[in-house]
Amino acid sequence: MFARPSCPLSLGFVVLIWAVAANAAGPATKEVDVNGITMSYLDEGTGQPVVFVHGAAGDLRAWAPVRAEITGSYRFIAPTLRYFGTGDWLDQGEKFSVGTHADDVAALIRALDIEPVHLVGWSYGANVAIAAALADPDAVRSLILFEPALPSMIQEGEAGNAARDAMERMFGPATAAVEAGDAETATRLLVEGVFQLPPGGFESQPREIRTMQLDNARSVPLLWSAPPWDVSCDMLKELDRPVLIVHGAKSNAYWPHIAAAMDACLPRAEVAALPGVTHDGPVRDPEGFATMIEDFVAKH
Repeated sequence: MFARPSCPLSLGFVVLIWAVAANAAGPATKEVDVNGITMSYLDEGTGQPVVFVHGAAGDLRAWAPVRAEITGSYRFIAPTLRYFGTGDWLDQGEKFSVGTHADDVAALIRALDIEPVHLVGWSYGANVAIAAALADPDAVRSLILFEPALPSMIQEGEAGNAARDAMERMFGPATAAVEAGDAETATRLLVEGVFQLPPGGFESQPREIRTMQLDNARSVPLLWSAPPWDVSCDMLKELDRPVLIVHGAKSNAYWPHIAAAMDACLPRAEVAALPGVTHDGPVRDPEGFATMIEDFVAKH
């Protein structure tokens, strides 16, 4: 197992981690036909399968730093969801939704004949992972969720009000850019909001991360126009699978509030904080996040 850093990593070290992961020899991208689309994915390592679902403004490249930490012990599988990545779209984005992406992930798992899997999701990808597990619980052995984005889980009261305020600060500027028809600016503002970066902080990220995010800028308006996925406590009560919900120890009030609300509903949940990070945890501290994943998978 890997030792988790006890202090936040410097941005320079994050750049180094990403550069090493990006340049390391890795598996070739594979393809599989599911639900009428061709899905690209990475598949490396042996052992129990762990499937990684990326979030908004991302694709399978988002998991590059974590992949290096996982493949020594487990089979690492990371798809690019439809409408993400650099490939052509078969339509204009009409099917973009949590439900569509969850169906695609479930179809990938069936096509590879690897069920049940440990399913990892980050942000929007965590929403997709939850939806996939609710729709087909037999395909999922456990869930590891880094900061699910579920406004429907915000509770009433002081903590809920703080979460709503944080949500507006994160997403308000990006919303204005989407409404103005500027997908690239919306992407930059979205990243700065959720990663709690200062104005212009988008440019401080490693080049590989920025390239991936801007490659996926065209999907950001689809995220805003997609039908809401209003998961409820009653829905989560039906999910009888081990669930680890992770939030950044330095994240704003929105993310730990959602984690606590989910924890109160899920029958078999645990909540943990990843030290020294915000919503950028899987790339800011991939070693620490991988340790959490490996420890949880080993128990289940």
